[in-house]
Amino acid sequence: MPANDLALLTEAAHEAGRIAMRFWQRTPETWEKPEGAGPVTEADLAVDRMLAATLCGARPDYGWLSEETEDTAARLDAPRTFIIDPIDGTRAFIAGEEGFAHSLAIAEHGIITAAVVYCPALNRLYTATQDGPALLNGAPIRPSARQDVTGATVLSNAAALKPEYWPGGVPEVKRAFRTSLALRLCLVADGTFDAMITLRDAWEWDIAAGDLIARAAGAMVTDRRGAPIRYNQLPPLAGGVLAAPATLHQDLVDRLKPIP
Repeated sequence: MPANDLALLTEAAHEAGRIAMRFWQRTPETWEKPEGAGPVTEADLAVDRMLAATLCGARPDYGWLSEETEDTAARLDAPRTFIIDPIDGTRAFIAGEEGFAHSLAIAEHGIITAAVVYCPALNRLYTATQDGPALLNGAPIRPSARQDVTGATVLSNAAALKPEYWPGGVPEVKRAFRTSLALRLCLVADGTFDAMITLRDAWEWDIAAGDLIARAAGAMVTDRRGAPIRYNQLPPLAGGVLAAPATLHQDLVDRLKPIP
């Protein structure tokens, strides 16, 4: 079943990319969501409508969780649930930057079983299943071999490296940033960066697909406390994300101040 689901997600992701690229760098109509939840564009909504019709049409018994669809508890009773971010990195998309992604995943009993992260402007298609390899454009990928946090390349926002989170001192890392959390996880999966850190609560749709891809590649992915992340929860939030090769990941967990 994961292989069949992956084929479905991959086809849908390609169509999502075709829709998004029709709006990209063409000043799409944009709104701000209520309560400071960030921007949304007409492209996000168009992709969401297509994905809901395509995926739920093919798997009518699956639940549905998407950033751009009102959530209901009905998904909790489904045997499997789609977890979707139609466009992850909407701010990058609005700015005409390449670093946005379509993030598509399927959860079963809290575990991600199939995942696709597609970056159409970068021509990068990341895929994985629970029992298969992580691939980038069809080729296997692996995380870096770095074990020491000192000098590591880390994707994070500046807030995650504030001194109050690191009792022994902020580690000396080379920090970079990407708007899309899904892409950040995939850039750890393929070894472009050594680690990614977000200490803020993370929405499941931002991280579900990238989580499986990074783990299938060989990285460790946990919440900020070092615990595995469970999906299709209510509310659909994870307590931050840490992703890195195993030894480096443990070093990050050991250095971080416990965060409730």
